[in-house]
Amino acid sequence: MSTLQTAPAQNTPATPTTPAPYRLTTKGILRSEWHKLWTLRSTWITLITASALVLSVGIMMGATYDGDDSEIDTVVFVLFGTQLSQICLAVLGILVIAGEYATGMIRASLTAVPHRLPVLWSKAAVFAGVAFTATLVTNTGTFLTAQIWLSDTDKKLSLADPGVLGALAGSAAGITLMSLIALGLGALLRSVPGAIGAFIAAVLILPEILKTLPFDFVDTAVRYLPAQAASSLGSVARVEDTIAPGTALLTLALWTAALIAGASVLLKRRDV
Repeated sequence: MSTLQTAPAQNTPATPTTPAPYRLTTKGILRSEWHKLWTLRSTWITLITASALVLSVGIMMGATYDGDDSEIDTVVFVLFGTQLSQICLAVLGILVIAGEYATGMIRASLTAVPHRLPVLWSKAAVFAGVAFTATLVTNTGTFLTAQIWLSDTDKKLSLADPGVLGALAGSAAGITLMSLIALGLGALLRSVPGAIGAFIAAVLILPEILKTLPFDFVDTAVRYLPAQAASSLGSVARVEDTIAPGTALLTLALWTAALIAGASVLLKRRDV
């Protein structure tokens, strides 16, 4: 009888498998930008400072009101602090993009997303959502708090009164779009100090200088500049010598889109 012998099994080397390339999705890029925004201490500090300024000024305006400013729109009156918070949020918008250039982190971001443009657009979208939500909540809280002192005056209003919610939301929208303009400048200049200087000089100061010129066409043109268009928003009644709120919102949106588009073109053409 012959003995059956089984041939020893040969160990075949494992075939190396190529790892599947990761898939870039809009949701993933947005999530990444969301985490990056909230892991920065500057985000928390800036948002808290902006909200505190609006609330403290609103309380002061309500607590010290004696009837002398009765001609001023109530929402504008209690939200005087937004003129200060606007600068805070503009700086934060600049830091969102130009801050990465300053630290060199932008190289990692663009390496992970070779197409580049989704990085900028996701930063703008995440920042816009955070800025609008924080501003709207702050505006509403400030309005309600100020009404504690204004409830027995001619500036008594409630959220249910016509135009109040629209004014609060309009103010938040105007501040958000102005902050996105600052973000666009940060993306164009890739410098935090340069973008802050450009925003203050070109967006805030230059229109005030132009208004001093004795030309009617200049006065008309200035109304369509970002800061002046934003001043048309955030009031229950129409502000004198300003464009209509709907036109102002469209104007701000076009300014924002133009700067983001310009930054997108340069982002594709320039080296990191």
